[in-house]
Amino acid sequence: MKAATFTARGRELLSFEGLFLLILLATIALRFYALDLKLFHHDEAIHAWFSYRLLTEGTYIYDPMYHGPLRYYVTAGMFALLGDSDLVGRLVPALLGTLLVPLLYPIYKLGYLDKKQTLVAALFIAVSPNMVYFSRFLRDDPFIIFFTMVLLVALLYYFERHQMRYALIAGTVIGLGISTMENMPIVILIFGAYLLYLVWARKVRLPIHWVRDLALVALIVFGIMATFYSSFGAHPEMITTWWLRAIEHWTSMHQMQRLGGPPYFYMLLFILYELPILILAVIGALQFIDIRGSISRRRERKMRHAGTLKEGGEAEEAEEGIPEVATPPPALQPQGWTDRLREILSGGGEIQPIDRQKEFTRFAIFWMLLSIAAYAYIGEKVPWLILHQLLPMIFVAVYAMTTRKAVIAVAASIFLVAVMFHVAFTPADINGPIVQVQNSEDLREVFSMIDAADRVAIATDNYWPLPWYYRGEGASKLSYFGQKVSEQTIYGGNYDLVITHDGNTYPALEGYEKETYRLNYWFSYEENKDRLLEYYFLRDGKSGSRNIDVFSRVPAGATA
Repeated sequence: MKAATFTARGRELLSFEGLFLLILLATIALRFYALDLKLFHHDEAIHAWFSYRLLTEGTYIYDPMYHGPLRYYVTAGMFALLGDSDLVGRLVPALLGTLLVPLLYPIYKLGYLDKKQTLVAALFIAVSPNMVYFSRFLRDDPFIIFFTMVLLVALLYYFERHQMRYALIAGTVIGLGISTMENMPIVILIFGAYLLYLVWARKVRLPIHWVRDLALVALIVFGIMATFYSSFGAHPEMITTWWLRAIEHWTSMHQMQRLGGPPYFYMLLFILYELPILILAVIGALQFIDIRGSISRRRERKMRHAGTLKEGGEAEEAEEGIPEVATPPPALQPQGWTDRLREILSGGGEIQPIDRQKEFTRFAIFWMLLSIAAYAYIGEKVPWLILHQLLPMIFVAVYAMTTRKAVIAVAASIFLVAVMFHVAFTPADINGPIVQVQNSEDLREVFSMIDAADRVAIATDNYWPLPWYYRGEGASKLSYFGQKVSEQTIYGGNYDLVITHDGNTYPALEGYEKETYRLNYWFSYEENKDRLLEYYFLRDGKSGSRNIDVFSRVPAGATA
């Protein structure tokens, strides 16, 4: 009896629903376990600090350099509920990164993914190094990826069921997405372009009340943007000017290439971190296109057009002197275009039957290629933008996922898991481009020294993340000079601790001991260019860093 029960539970666990649940549980664990294992990244500290100021001082005004307002209000709300800390600041991104997996289920229920595709896509999202790392990261990108997935699901259900509520959901996430980060319009344009193709090709039908629904969507989008960009009415001028400021700023950043890189920058990251997904996506795209079959069909069409092939496939002689005139299909004739447009807008006409999984893959390929092209063109190259290319790539990678391919994909995930644990769960500093400007774990020792001091001088403009980690009452012991000051100023201030940039520091300070620490660090191509193959497998080597000198007062009677 016990054996039968055990067997039944085993079968239940290995069912589609059981495996999907196991992957979801793994996703939750990988997003939330030791969420504050690493110090805040440079950008995270700034975002958390602005959110803290919003909570404590009620001050916020949109600045395009730091992206949209939504994240600050959400993070400030979390701080109000659960307290201000690194862990609390990362809770919402971790939650949104987790919800990507259950959002696959409604796509499966509509028939756009089969069971194997759904499980492998869920697995890739669960263990992808970039998906895990940036879901544990207080930036805008986890928000945008989540809104993108919700928008996708809402649009699929809207054109499936023609219910207004799905249009309202789509409008809500569009408004929230645009209020989060300036790259949401890229997603909207890609989705919109493919939607126009589907409608024109009569693969979907516009709902009867689509004009009403579109008007409601526009109203919701504008209302959400106006609310957040005006800081809930505190800065009404931003309602009409925020988008101009955003365009001006990010156009200048694109031209400046402040954080530039070659067009293939993200391809290098895919090879470094997401190699199995990249390989499977290339295979999936090639299988979908079916190059050999396409060439054969094209040759057959040419032969038939030339009159050398019968309908049954046999060659025949073309009749001489009677040129064949290709008659354009009615839809392509001038009147046909007008009729078709009128028919489409009225929600009428015949709808072509489609293979949902193939059509979804066609869309995913379109989405992936346009995303790759867009971010290859944009001059600002930063590692977290890979997420917006990785999501559609996962959908392409799971195309034609047979049982054998699914087994291969699971085996290939060992690579993803190994890399993911290295980048997300190594408590020490790691050497890799995924970290960009990560605050060093060396700072924990510096924090201990600051905690033990009564007066601290910060004689440099390189001081982040100190304003975040010493906020509130802790801020009173820190004096920010913003630059190196005279030794007399230091001595006169009677400081227990003095912090400077190691490139603009004091040779020595009388009565102080000097120690150098890493402030933040990044992957250095110059330091690793002669050992790239070795680096690929070991992920070690020297990284670039910004360092600080810490002068600590020598106790009375001791020798410096």
